[in-house]
Amino acid sequence: MSDEPKREGERIAKLLARAGVASRRAAERMIDEGRVALDGKTLDTANTVLPDLRGVTVDGKPVGKPAPTLVYRFHKPTGLLTAERDPKGRATIYDALRNAMPKGSPRVMPVGRLDLNTEGLLLLTNDGELKRALELPSSNIPRTYRARAFGEVTQEQLEELSEGIEIDGVRYGPIDANLERSTGANKWIEITITEGKNREVRRVLEHLGLKVSRLVRTAYGPFALDDLPRGAADRIARPAVDALKRKLKL
Repeated sequence: MSDEPKREGERIAKLLARAGVASRRAAERMIDEGRVALDGKTLDTANTVLPDLRGVTVDGKPVGKPAPTLVYRFHKPTGLLTAERDPKGRATIYDALRNAMPKGSPRVMPVGRLDLNTEGLLLLTNDGELKRALELPSSNIPRTYRARAFGEVTQEQLEELSEGIEIDGVRYGPIDANLERSTGANKWIEITITEGKNREVRRVLEHLGLKVSRLVRTAYGPFALDDLPRGAADRIARPAVDALKRKLKL
């Protein structure tokens, strides 16, 4: 057995994420950039273990105690980037959130991404640890989409996706896909995935010879878009958030 004393506490990046400062990965970058200090001394490693954030500053400002976990639904329209800013000056979700978020809302981070031309449910939270847990493929959190696509496909072809599929060297896990209805050559298809790889739904449908003309995320985990108006945001009730955290063992 090692005589080395057991370190008490948690890595600082995890503490910063839980406090809503940034995601764990972003917090690690902030430390590498020399933006995080402890008792006035700049930290040089994200492996620093602390019992709490007492004495920690980011960009010279003290980090407050972790706020209660809050989760919001946002009905993202097309034409918005899921990013804080864009070098090309394109509109981002934060441009819309200035007016959409309930008054007094804290700084929030998006859970995963929706690409420029995808609309629908985007979850937002002030808890970096919850954000990470919801994004990890190992958490097996289902994401459901409705796609309008042009072309021919059968339910049998869609059911074959339940075994997963490899496209251009990328392996996609099991996908639950169902043909909802057809209007001429246009098809509405409901798709549920758990990995959330980059442009996964579009790539899989295009691989089947379909051209996606509209893609809407309708649910993420236990939370559904329902009738939330496009461009609007609302806060998810605390009991539902607490139940999710228990399920994820946070």
